[in-house]
Amino acid sequence: MPKILIIEDEAAIRRVLKKIISEENETYVVEEAEDGLIGIELIKDKDYDLVLCDIKMPKMDGVEVLEKAKKIKPEIPIVMISGHGDLDTAVNTMRLGAFDYISKPPDLNRLLNTVRNALENKTLVVENKRLKKKVSKNYEMVGNSDAISHIKDIIEKVASTDARVLITGPNGTGKELVAHWLHEKSDRSKAPMIEVNCAAIPSELIESELFGHVKGSFTGANKDRAGKFEAANGGTIFLDEIGDMSLSAQAKVLRALQENRISRVGSDKDIKVNVRVIAATNKNLQDEISQGRFREDLYHRLAVILIKVPALNDRREDIPLLVDFFAKKIATEQGMSEKTFSEDAIDLLKQYNWTGNIRELRNVVERLIILGEKIVSDNDVKLFASK
Repeated sequence: MPKILIIEDEAAIRRVLKKIISEENETYVVEEAEDGLIGIELIKDKDYDLVLCDIKMPKMDGVEVLEKAKKIKPEIPIVMISGHGDLDTAVNTMRLGAFDYISKPPDLNRLLNTVRNALENKTLVVENKRLKKKVSKNYEMVGNSDAISHIKDIIEKVASTDARVLITGPNGTGKELVAHWLHEKSDRSKAPMIEVNCAAIPSELIESELFGHVKGSFTGANKDRAGKFEAANGGTIFLDEIGDMSLSAQAKVLRALQENRISRVGSDKDIKVNVRVIAATNKNLQDEISQGRFREDLYHRLAVILIKVPALNDRREDIPLLVDFFAKKIATEQGMSEKTFSEDAIDLLKQYNWTGNIRELRNVVERLIILGEKIVSDNDVKLFASK
């Protein structure tokens, strides 16, 4: 049932507002506060779906109530109630986060439409937050080890910001999963996340790939082409294996981070971009810096938040969960019935030296699903999981 709070110092107006709203929908629970101080205490203690708040009140005026309430419960829509002389102030409260304002005496249709719209907006805001917490199963991060729990905690704190993140760790540990979690839980999740594997692109083409080029800028440039930074505008660009990027490309990336501008290869025209940068590498960038292969100033620009993804050998307690996750996922993909793993099979898998990390474990589980018995045993593991 929607819960509505009316903060108004005039008892007669409170009664009128409550009567109109309650008669509109019997499921509405309408509560009253006679001044701003009481209203703020109620907002702290209870969960309201909508607040109607007068502007001119003793003890604490409506503008102060709005500012305090938005800090306590930012998702609550707040509708300001304004007298004739308060209209300018009412308009200004919209800049402070008010959902809308209604004038005294309230027009019946205007009031009810505002209430309906505000309640619908609250529902959408809550649902949007819930969806952002739910990451696509394609990029689910499986594990309850201390290391993985720590990474999940960092993601929860960092995802909603625009802070740049550098993800480090050996090949196959799931650095790209961390990047996807950061994007999907962010306010940029509706915009694209563009992935660039810096190690897979020839050094002579990496600048064109990242920043685009103009026609005739080099052999084969037959037409103007936008780069990955432009494609990611408003969203996130994930620079995987950034330790393999050429120094000249690093210089351009540094400029993009400093100025939020890029220029296409062969052009001197600046293009403004709004992109969050997440980078990953399996290299020790401090060693690369000392060898002159990576720019120290770029490193410090990228590593605002540093996330280290552990090797699978360092989180063996997660192997049972990972095996179960992959077994179900692979059975679905292959159109096969699900198979379970015996405790002895799991124990044996926990003893392996996983040099290929999560990627290697997935391949082994797939092999065992295809070749093993209905209940995968330790003998199956010995036969089909040997290296």
